[in-house]
Amino acid sequence: MTSKELTKLAVAALEDRKAEDVTVIDISEISPIADYFIIANGNSDSQVQALVENVEEELHKAGCSVKQREGNTGWVLLDFGDVIIHIFDKE
Repeated sequence: MTSKELTKLAVAALEDRKAEDVTVIDISEISPIADYFIIANGNSDSQVQALVENVEEELHKAGCSVKQREGNTGWVLLDFGDVIIHIFDKE
């Protein structure tokens, strides 16, 4: 799966759980770390957790596993290699 396809799948998973302000930033030309950053907001800690779980589940179904997960409340980072996802509590 290409990083662009992975990004589209992650965005769809976020939007499925009503993430707000979903932003995709193409950093492939300026960073060796990843190709895309995805930034999204949830309205509460429970929504942030639901967003995280849905992204992990949908990408796992597609054969991708999270390489690293950071944070718990207020902010969670999911590192899928070429795609890094930041999910914030809107507060």
